[in-house]
Amino acid sequence: MNEVYEKLTRCYESVKKKIDFQPKVALVLGSGLGDYAETIRVEAELSYGEIAEFPVSTVPGHDGRFIFGYVDDVPVVCMKGRVHYYEGYPISDVVLPVRLMRLMGAEILFLTNASGGVNPAFGAGDLMLIRDQIACFVPNPLMGPNVDRLGVRFPDMSEIYDKGLQEIIRGCAKEAGIALQEGVYLQLTGPAYESPAEVRMLHLMGADAVGMSTAVEAIAANHAGMKICGISCVCNPAAGLSPVPLTHEEVQDAANQAAPLFRRLVTASILKFGQEVK
Repeated sequence: MNEVYEKLTRCYESVKKKIDFQPKVALVLGSGLGDYAETIRVEAELSYGEIAEFPVSTVPGHDGRFIFGYVDDVPVVCMKGRVHYYEGYPISDVVLPVRLMRLMGAEILFLTNASGGVNPAFGAGDLMLIRDQIACFVPNPLMGPNVDRLGVRFPDMSEIYDKGLQEIIRGCAKEAGIALQEGVYLQLTGPAYESPAEVRMLHLMGADAVGMSTAVEAIAANHAGMKICGISCVCNPAAGLSPVPLTHEEVQDAANQAAPLFRRLVTASILKFGQEVK
């Protein structure tokens, strides 16, 4: 058997021994956005450290546990904190949680993150609907022997972010009176923030926001047949667009300030997603 799939299977069996819950929507919460888990009607919680061989998040603002429960009547698994490539994990471990949630039964993956604004029209606290992504600066999580049980060797990536889910999010934002930017998200490895010259390059490449996560998760989820959507909280202008040095604390503060709008938009969207997976 494929080593990556064997490890994934062991993680899945470890979870099933502890949790009997089948989610329909998987939600990944980025830096500063973990408080959303408090709005879920919780059925069970599971620390990453309780799962055999599971990678553990080491970043402040990433609590490191799964929350199982309901948003109204929609069964969700919420990943409160993710693992990152810059923490030293192989890329297969970085996407293992997404694949695990797929095995649990999740059909929709809702990705969120905190990012730096590359588009000069974006301001701190803006919410950006992710329409597309650039992931060529990080290792592709599908490298190596293909996990045939998850997906095909050469998966199509022409519509990573589901257009139907995007329309739902747009509609929910409009109904709630929430301003919503749209754009292309680009993932770099981190953990250092980008230089001003790099930010100028990324802008020329077509990126609107930049971060250190998300894109590889979307690739793995798309490979596994999930429908994917994403919202990025633009927490600061990227280097060269801001007169002050960038800090993780600044990112968390901006995400915390945007959290109330984020919670409303995510909740409204998940309720509509529930109609997609019934």
